Parts: sequence; C-alpha cells; structure tokens
Amino acid sequence: MKIYVVGGAIRDHLLGLPAADRDYVVVGSSPEEMMAKGFIPVGQDFPVFLHPHTKEEYALARTERKSGQGYKGFTFYTSPDVTLEQDLIRRDFTVNAMAREINANGDYLGPVIDPYGGQKDLASHLFRHVSDAFKEDPLRILRLGRFLARFQGFTVEASTLALVKEMVQKEELQFLVPERIWQELSRGLLESKPSRMLDFLSEIAVNDTFLPKHLFTPIALKNTGNILDQLAVEHAPLEFRLAVLLCELEPQLAENWQEHNKVPTDLKNFTRGYRLVSQLLKTSTQSAQDYLTLFDTTDLWRKSSRFQDFIKLAKLLGLNTVALETVTLKVQEVNSGEIAQGVPSRNGKDIAQAVAKARLTAIASAL
Repeated sequence: MKIYVVGGAIRDHLLGLPAADRDYVVVGSSPEEMMAKGFIPVGQDFPVFLHPHTKEEYALARTERKSGQGYKGFTFYTSPDVTLEQDLIRRDFTVNAMAREINANGDYLGPVIDPYGGQKDLASHLFRHVSDAFKEDPLRILRLGRFLARFQGFTVEASTLALVKEMVQKEELQFLVPERIWQELSRGLLESKPSRMLDFLSEIAVNDTFLPKHLFTPIALKNTGNILDQLAVEHAPLEFRLAVLLCELEPQLAENWQEHNKVPTDLKNFTRGYRLVSQLLKTSTQSAQDYLTLFDTTDLWRKSSRFQDFIKLAKLLGLNTVALETVTLKVQEVNSGEIAQGVPSRNGKDIAQAVAKARLTAIASAL
C-alpha cells in the first residue's frame, strides 16, 4: 500500500504557489484494508475514505469506463492491482496528472512522478489533455475556462482546443446539470482574470446557457471582461461580479439565465437590486418618487447593508453616487415608529401612507 498526493497540489507546488488542498490516491490497497487501518468509507460512486485523524479524503486508485451521459455516467473499477499510471491517465490535463509519494506523516518521498509530461507542459504554460478520456467528461471544458482565468500565462494546446470545440459542436455540454455549470462559472468569475474564461467560452462557441446572450458581440465581451478584471484587482465578492456580468442583459433574460443555472437566491436578489440602482444613476433626472420606489423595491429599510454594497459597486464602476448617498442618509433618518404612533386611526394602510409621505418629504429636501 502506497499513498500519493496527486493533481493540483503538485502542480501548484512546482509553480511556487501557496499549497492547495491535497488530493490523495492510495495504490495497492482494498476497502477492507483501508477500514482495518481506521479509514472511514464515505464514497458513493467509488471507494473514498476519510483519514481517521485528519478527516481528509483518500481515494483508491481506479480506472473508469464511460457508461452514460454527463459527468456521472461512469463505471469505476478499483483493485489493489490498479497502478498509479492507470489512475493518472484518466485525469484532465497533464499538469494535473502528476503525483508524489508521501509517508505516514504526510512528508514527500522521492521525486515527482510524471508519466504524461506534466512538468514539460507546466514549463511551457500549456493545458494539454492527458488522453482521449478527456472527451468523456464535458465538465472539464468549463474547468479549463476556470483554469485559464486563474493561470494568466497559460494557453490551450492546439489539439486540446480542437477536441474541446468538437465536444461543443456535438452538444456534449447539454448533459451537464445546472448546479455543476454554476459551480464552475462562479469559481471562474472569482479568479484573477475572469475575462479569460469569457473569451474562452466565446472562442469555443458555447450557447447562451453558459455565456449570457449579450456577450456574443466582441465589444460587449471586451467591456464586460475588462470590468470583471478590474473587480478582481479590487478583490470584489461574487455578487459584485455576477451583477456586472448580467446588468447589461435584458432583465427577463437575466432572470432566465440565473434560474436555469440555479444561481442562489441571495445572488439573484443582489443582481436585481443593482440593476435598479444602476438604472437610476444613469437617468438624467430623478424625482423623489423615483428614489422612494427604488428604496422600496430594494428593501433599503431592512437591507441597508446590502444597499450600501450597491453604492460601493456603482462607485467602483465610476458612477456618480453623491446624490444617491445623500438621499439615502436623509431618508434613513425618518423614524417610521414615531410616525406610526402619530397616526390617529392606527390603520395599517394609513400608517404606510404617512410613512411614505414623510420619506418623500425627506428625499425631496435632500435633492
């Protein structure tokens, strides 16, 4: 029984990057032996075990055979006679198909094991698929886009790019479940150069499930990419980046895109709210009622910190927020509780009208 660290941790170590989470592969063992050593079985699709002390995941070396559509359509085979090289050949890119043995304390033993030329491709800054098994998992296409957004100096090897385009043309991506699509796209948006992911998706001609429809023009693609890269420099959170990705898309199409990709509700709400703030700021004249409608719709009254994030994002994008900030501060001074106490009828509708009137007066005084 031998244990190896494989994949991204080896790649990043060779690049001199901070240590990534380790992925472990166990060669020459069986489920029975793993459990006898105290490992806890957790894998549903293939044998994965939690270390008895660190709780990190250890997978038995395996081979795979395509048996269905999508990223789950595989039959796995594990046995003590499966070699490390057989396990690595099923991985996505050569730079992720390297390994290094470790001892019981987790210390590295010996040199990097690199049967498929990962170190050479790493030095050349190339993403090259390991084998034709790449085309059996379309999720790897989106992962490649994410890697391009993270590793700015890397490019895609010609035969790998041709294979990716062929997979897209054969509509292999349609078999991905929305949750996995969003997982990869959102992680790509959070990388240091999100524009590279967008450019890649455009180059391989994905449909508007993956690249929002308004980005199918070179100018929009470039402008949005530049803004996202700027937000990356500012270490902006995901909600800021998603709002920028979708704010120029027609509202219903933006809703449809988020619904299809199972975007979390809080992110969808942020996108909707920022769109309204942006529209107001880009309007030449704003009335007190316009501001009140915005505040009501975005729920400034209960979500004031989120509204401040709308303003922060608008400022990052160069919009003039001075009037909005002034009005926001002024209207928040209105004490709705006191106003309610002063309404003789105690009727809910009358109270709401009185509060709205006071808020309109406050807004008008600030304009």
